[in-house]
Amino acid sequence: MSKTIAFIPIRKGSKSIINKNLKDFCGKPLVSWILNELNKSNLIDQIVIATDYDEIIDAFKLNKVIIYKRSPKNTQDDSSTESVMLEYITKQGINTEDIFVLVQATSPFTKRVHFDEALNKFNDENLDSLLSCVRFKRFLWNKDSSPINYDFKNRKKRQDFEGQFLENGAFYISKIKNIIKHKNRLSGKIGIYEMPEHTALEIDEEDDWIIAEKLMIKYNLNKNIDYTKIKYFFSDVDGVLTDSGMYYSEDGNEMKKFNTRDGHAFEILTKNGIKTGIITSENTKIVKNRFKKLNIDFLFQGAKNKWQIIKEFCLKNKIKMDSIAFIGDDINDFKLLSELTFKACPNNATEKVKSIPNIIILDSKGGEGAVREFVEIIIS
Repeated sequence: MSKTIAFIPIRKGSKSIINKNLKDFCGKPLVSWILNELNKSNLIDQIVIATDYDEIIDAFKLNKVIIYKRSPKNTQDDSSTESVMLEYITKQGINTEDIFVLVQATSPFTKRVHFDEALNKFNDENLDSLLSCVRFKRFLWNKDSSPINYDFKNRKKRQDFEGQFLENGAFYISKIKNIIKHKNRLSGKIGIYEMPEHTALEIDEEDDWIIAEKLMIKYNLNKNIDYTKIKYFFSDVDGVLTDSGMYYSEDGNEMKKFNTRDGHAFEILTKNGIKTGIITSENTKIVKNRFKKLNIDFLFQGAKNKWQIIKEFCLKNKIKMDSIAFIGDDINDFKLLSELTFKACPNNATEKVKSIPNIIILDSKGGEGAVREFVEIIIS
């Protein structure tokens, strides 16, 4: 039976940042961030660390991890990653139908959801290989002063420019038989998995390290936040509890797609003594029905000024604003999110919302478990 192997090549010989793979990065050795995310994934069967380190740190000792001692000839400055991959594959006699995920420790922003979504895409689209990328919205020029990717006579605004995909080096997926045949991490029918823009940074130089730690704190860490203060939890609907899609039946009735994991999140909050609410600018029976089914405490529909409504809610109930958590995704949520201490947005929220200082940018998209993810952060 075939399996999925995650392969992480690390070596001692980093010149720009000494011993960087084991260096403390935001409280953990750099490599442990990727290890922990891979270990969470139910789609990853085995994690292989190909290394020349003699010391095995605690972060390596996870239930899926095995250590492979790479040969000296493949630990040199000019050793290619493919040479290490092929060394391991040929020496271990692995099933050629196995899926091989090459993962870079220098991309610590990669989360379990990224691995899972990419593996599902790889299988669903019957791809030969796949690579992770970010959308790159910069105007490029050739050496001869000719534009590469745009017409300077009709310059587009950034938000209207589709851009290109930039390889971020986070991970690559392929069948082992294709790696053996082509001696390359990519071949055949290639797919792209798009990751958030901040994941474009790879840690290679000292300056990268400084920037990466700040990005890690912004996007992945939430230190010194006392979630026990939260007594009320409010959520937007479209783009948060749903995927923002507009669905219509044959007779013209509007429908919305909700996520059962998000529904269970409200139950978790109630069990933990936190009152729950929905606040949305729309006014529909669909939302009212969902509100009743989930036994949510408060419903505000037709909310054109969400900030004002919550402000009045606090005054009426004699509570402080810092006892409220809210998750939103679009411009009409911006004011309320900006004023609150406890706030989050789905991964596909608008850029303006994602730019709000100290907002938690979740891994999940709207309608795909974003509320549940935020609730688990609060409760844990």
